[in-house]
Amino acid sequence: MKLPGGLVAWLEQQGRALPSSSAPLAGGCIADTRRLSWSDGWTAILKEDHRAPEDQFAAEAEGLRALAQAQALRIPEVYAHGRRFLLLEDLPPAPRSKDYWSTCGQRLALQHQQRSPQFGFAIATYCGATRQCNDWQEDGHHFFASCRLLDLGQRCHQRGLCNAGDLSKLERLCQRLPELVPKQDACLLHGDLWSGNLHTDQHGQPALIDPACYYGWPEAELAMTKLFGGFAPAFYAAYEEASGIDRQWQERSDIYNLYHLLNHALLFAGGYVSQAHSVIERYH
Repeated sequence: MKLPGGLVAWLEQQGRALPSSSAPLAGGCIADTRRLSWSDGWTAILKEDHRAPEDQFAAEAEGLRALAQAQALRIPEVYAHGRRFLLLEDLPPAPRSKDYWSTCGQRLALQHQQRSPQFGFAIATYCGATRQCNDWQEDGHHFFASCRLLDLGQRCHQRGLCNAGDLSKLERLCQRLPELVPKQDACLLHGDLWSGNLHTDQHGQPALIDPACYYGWPEAELAMTKLFGGFAPAFYAAYEEASGIDRQWQERSDIYNLYHLLNHALLFAGGYVSQAHSVIERYH
């Protein structure tokens, strides 16, 4: 099998031979993901994308380290990364524990206790293949407007996915954010928390993969979990009890998820364009 040169060099530094086998893993829509196995029983997960921007895997590695430092949910260890690859700890999934969903909710609330006086992140991160502007800002409404909604709205306009009228309506929606969204502290978000990025480790406990980290609104994180079907009720009950969050957060979910709809429109077009348009029409 052919491995990235940087990975081969890292293996040599670790005194390891090349892996004895490689098996593709399903689920990723951006990078090629494989489980590498060695004759001594050690395994690791390799993510590769020869089209990836130079800083994409470094950003993912930084996000995983930030989440690990929160000591909340299980996070795979970052072994090595280069311009076109990321090597991670393998967490072979076991059946979910009986308390899987309540544990997930409690630990996400613990992760969200990691606060910042400003919104953003130390570096730009990626949500899928889309680069996220994470310039530090003190005002959460301005951050969400400029670095999330308007940034992607302008990109969609440049791609012909929306017209000038749509962009104008999006701008008006952004002006209304202070009346639509309550003030919230900036906390550490996974940033792309849907079921595909919620993993199960070898003990049946919840683990996070594929982050798009930044410090942002906790309600936005919860809203993302609802976008593609939602999590089990026990997750939301446990999170709400542990965090004390305003239980009306679900009423604002479409506003937060407009960012992800715009992102999916940018990446995949299709029905996401009309879904984003519908939300903009409702709130502008």
